[in-house]
Amino acid sequence: MRESMLNRCPVSSYDQVCEVFKKELGEMPDKVFNEFDPKPIASASLAQVHVARTHDGQKVAVKVQHTHMTDTAAADQATVEFLVNTLHWLFPSFDYRWLVAEIRESLPKELDFLIEAKNSVKCLENFRKLSPHIADCVYAPKVYWSLSTSKLLTMEFMDGAQVNDVITIRRLGIQPNEVARLVSQTFAEMMFKHGFVHCDPHAANLLVRPLPSGRRSIFGKRKPQLILLDHGLYKELDFSTRFSYASLWSALVFADVNGIKENSVKLGAGEDLYVLFAGILTMRPWNRVIDSAVDHLVIKGTDSDRSELQMYASQYFPQISELLRRLPRVILLMLKTNDCLRAVNNSLLQGSSLETFLIIGKVSSEAVVEAKMMQKKSLLTWLNVWVEEFFLEARLLAMQMALWLFHVRKALAW
Repeated sequence: MRESMLNRCPVSSYDQVCEVFKKELGEMPDKVFNEFDPKPIASASLAQVHVARTHDGQKVAVKVQHTHMTDTAAADQATVEFLVNTLHWLFPSFDYRWLVAEIRESLPKELDFLIEAKNSVKCLENFRKLSPHIADCVYAPKVYWSLSTSKLLTMEFMDGAQVNDVITIRRLGIQPNEVARLVSQTFAEMMFKHGFVHCDPHAANLLVRPLPSGRRSIFGKRKPQLILLDHGLYKELDFSTRFSYASLWSALVFADVNGIKENSVKLGAGEDLYVLFAGILTMRPWNRVIDSAVDHLVIKGTDSDRSELQMYASQYFPQISELLRRLPRVILLMLKTNDCLRAVNNSLLQGSSLETFLIIGKVSSEAVVEAKMMQKKSLLTWLNVWVEEFFLEARLLAMQMALWLFHVRKALAW
């Protein structure tokens, strides 16, 4: 919620903003608030954000939906549907009708800001209940319910560095690699343990600030707190999907070929496209996915890496289209979320970190073990799960040792 977040989307006039206020709250902005800046600090396709101050002096961010958004959205949806259906008729291999179905389901929810507000509350509750070890490190703005409706959302104003603003993050006394770890941990917990996932984690929706408690790392650096903005697009993973998705990522991190195939098939990729699915998830070719090297999934971010990925995308376009048609829509949103997180990670680390995959492997594997413990009732089956957990911890310890040696070698080379 900073001026630098202002993008090139259309901006509603102040008169249009007043129209929304009058309809939703029955008063003009200057009556509802003690102060209200008529110039928005950010604008997106659905809404724009204004800074205001409540009558008791609290600084807030007010998200105002663009007028006539419902009618415009319906027209846009019809246009997308027409284009997708026409392209599919002309080119049968180009089947993106799933996109129309996803827009039809998601857009009405994104247009209701009360759903967004409830999502933010549920997100933080999940961290408090299911991931208490990092709950203090994840935050969402407080909602002012009496000043919010389906088209107008009043939230606590948040100051912080945008997650890809490495210079400002360093000025705050925070290490970018600490932020990368926190982002990976946060979304791994959502995907594999909560089953309730923020699916729009692009850089403008993630802010970073020093942890309010003042806690510092062992090196004296400030610990980061991640602030999640824009909670309009969430997806829920049912138990079966969440279990298979966590099992798949655990198998990917540990190069378990049988596990990759088994869980890819369970998620709908099929026995003929599971290799492609693994490649899309990791952005690595199959020979790297199944490599036993501890850093087999790490992306260097070099020009040759990018060229290789572009070549694969062009070469396998028909198969990619077929895979996207097969996969459940919730998994397609996980792919979108992964792409956003990969971009964030790249901006913080100039490539993917070995530690990122260690975190993904740890959280996904823990989620699998926890799910099995919930399902298994007999002493013998519990014992089997405990043995499995022991070997999991041993593998994770080996990865952590490899990571430590990697950092030592890097430091000595420097």
